[in-house]
Amino acid sequence: MKLLIYGAGGVGGVLGAQLHRAGHEVTLVARGAHLDVIRSGGLTLETPGGRWLLDIPVVAHPSEADSPDAVILAMKSQDTPPAVTALSEAVSATTPVVCVQNGVANERAAARLFRWVYGVTVMCPTAFLDPGVVCAYSSPVTGILDIGRYPAGADDTAQRIATAFAGASFVSEPRDDIMKWKYRKLVMNLGNAVQALVGDVRDGTLVTAAVAEGERVLDAAGIDRVSPAADKARRAGLLDVSTVAGHARPGSSTWQSLARGVGTIETDYLNGEIVLLGRLHDVPTPVNELLQVECRLAALRRDPPGSTTEDALLAMLG
Repeated sequence: MKLLIYGAGGVGGVLGAQLHRAGHEVTLVARGAHLDVIRSGGLTLETPGGRWLLDIPVVAHPSEADSPDAVILAMKSQDTPPAVTALSEAVSATTPVVCVQNGVANERAAARLFRWVYGVTVMCPTAFLDPGVVCAYSSPVTGILDIGRYPAGADDTAQRIATAFAGASFVSEPRDDIMKWKYRKLVMNLGNAVQALVGDVRDGTLVTAAVAEGERVLDAAGIDRVSPAADKARRAGLLDVSTVAGHARPGSSTWQSLARGVGTIETDYLNGEIVLLGRLHDVPTPVNELLQVECRLAALRRDPPGSTTEDALLAMLG
């Protein structure tokens, strides 16, 4: 397939690299120093099984690329609205757009401008900290990328893309209820903000409270999602996370945004999605609101990860 990967960070860069290695015609869209390094010297992919320097075409804007069979969106959710606007100026409104992104707002943004939109549930431990280098921490299966039509359904395009993913070291199946899986992943991602602000306290008070709020809000909104047991069964035995060049994965994509000091962060579309739904359905969400605000401030200040403590955040809740 001819694929345009719009957003070549951790997930997008790794996916583009593995699709390229599998023989697909891939073009990356990148920016800043990352664009410059890939353009001048190639993209470096590091995995537990080896390191590859790949000569992959890269552009600064989708209008610079040839018309693709499908576009894969892989930027953070806060960057999706301007990205789909730029994309609409470069490709046909009937081009399939595939949202390989966390959160649940990207598909709706893409569907304003494109007829055929697909959601992907992303289970893919990657990292992007240095320009020109992306790391994949699971091998031989790089990640799980189930796909479905938005808002529901599965078709031949979903099958073709799932087949392409499966041939490039990923596990992928078409699903006609993809948003149920994405809402479960949304709840799982609510703890990313705590990790970014505090450190790895995945079973701590704040993570537990943020997840409980998320479940209450989704229940009040009448939003269905797969059970934790179903999600656990889907992932069982598939990902074998290890070190890359002797180093463990540093942290979630939210953590990595603070580590890179980019000035923006995705929590408005993770914890912030729960806050929004809570306001719409009159359900208090003090924990997720605190995490959303504190992550946004940390990003604006260019604070590094782990700049506060769980006790300090709990004190803010009173």
